[in-house]
Amino acid sequence: MVVAIDGPAGVGKSSIAKLIAQTCNFYYLNSGSFYRAYTYLQLQAHLDPMDFPSVLRTAQSHELTVFDGRICIDGLEVEDKLHTAQVDSVVAQVSTYVPLREYVNVQLRRIAENMDVIVEGRDITTVVFPDADLKCYFDAEPEVRAQRRFKQHPENQDYETVLRQIKERDAIDRNKAVGALQVARDALYVDTSYLTMEQVCEKVLSAIFALKGEVNR
Repeated sequence: MVVAIDGPAGVGKSSIAKLIAQTCNFYYLNSGSFYRAYTYLQLQAHLDPMDFPSVLRTAQSHELTVFDGRICIDGLEVEDKLHTAQVDSVVAQVSTYVPLREYVNVQLRRIAENMDVIVEGRDITTVVFPDADLKCYFDAEPEVRAQRRFKQHPENQDYETVLRQIKERDAIDRNKAVGALQVARDALYVDTSYLTMEQVCEKVLSAIFALKGEVNR
C-alpha cells in the first residue's frame, strides 16, 4: 500500500507521517529530504547550489538510502545536518530543477516497490504516485504554520521573517513548471490549523483501515 501526503511547509506532514508509519509498520519516505541532501552535498563541496546542472551531477555521484526514516549519504546518516538555515535558504529553488525532480522521483518509486510506504512531499499525490492507494492533502493558515516553525527554532529568527519565508516558499511550490503543489482531485483534504496531531492522525488512520478492510473482503 502507498499512502501519499502533500501539503505546504509547516502543516505537520513529517510528524504525522512518521507517527502513522510507526502505527501501521509502514516505511517512511520524505521526498524533501532528498532535495535537502543534494543541496547539503553541493554546499559541502563549496559548489554553487544555484548551478542546478552541477547539483544534479553531485546527486548522481552519491548514493542516498533511507534507514528508519532518516537519510544516509554513502552509508552515513546525515538527517540532522539537512535542516540548517543555509540549506533552508536555497533548497526550494534547487527543487524546482526538473531533471533533478525526475531523478528523485525515480529513486522514490524504486524504494517504494513492493512495500507498504507512507510518502510525503509537495507533488507525491499528483506526480510521483498518482495511483497511490490513499492520497492526503494537509493544509493550514500561513500564520499558524509560521508560528509552529518559529516555536521549533526561536533562536534563529523572528516570527515576521518566518512568516515571510513561509509565504515565499508557498509561491515557489505552487508555481513550479513541473511538480507544482496542488490538491489532487481524489485526495483526503485536512486543514490542520486547529487540530492536534492525534486528531489528524485519526482521520488518516481511519481512511487506511477502511481501505485495508475493503482489500480483505
